[in-house]
Amino acid sequence: MVADLGCSSGYYTFALAECVGPEGRIYAVDLNAKAIRALEEKAHRLGYHNIEAHASSASDMNFIEDESVDFVLANGLLCNMPDHRQLAVNEMKRILKPTGHAFLSLGAFSPIGFVDRAEWERILEGFIVKQRGGFIQKWAAVSKRDHGKHMSGNCEETTKRYRFLKLRKKLGE
Repeated sequence: MVADLGCSSGYYTFALAECVGPEGRIYAVDLNAKAIRALEEKAHRLGYHNIEAHASSASDMNFIEDESVDFVLANGLLCNMPDHRQLAVNEMKRILKPTGHAFLSLGAFSPIGFVDRAEWERILEGFIVKQRGGFIQKWAAVSKRDHGKHMSGNCEETTKRYRFLKLRKKLGE
């Protein structure tokens, strides 16, 4: 299972759905109900049955069971949350399996975004940081527990697509 937090209308969601295959599940979460409706319509039109979309804050994901998610993608999420960021981080930790991983990135630091350097460092302290960019790059690949596993082959193939090239480049793959 994968959670795409701050998914908007699904830019990464559909590639992630390909990654997990028809037996997997993607939780697509965004506060914008209009974006979620657009994502649901596109998923229906394209025949995706493994996407579960929710118009909700990432700070309240009670529809996802504890320790049930293998991977969390929070690309640009935290810098766009004016408040409840720590609750969102706590929710990520709650839903991640003990062997789960996450990719966190900030689109912008304050004053444009809501997260400054000190808060970013506090967020990362709550995880095992596997790889990260510097303050300017604003991304980190993290895990809940260090176990040395890598992405499955199916997922690795999917992430070679255009929309994942920047993420893969940041991860050094």
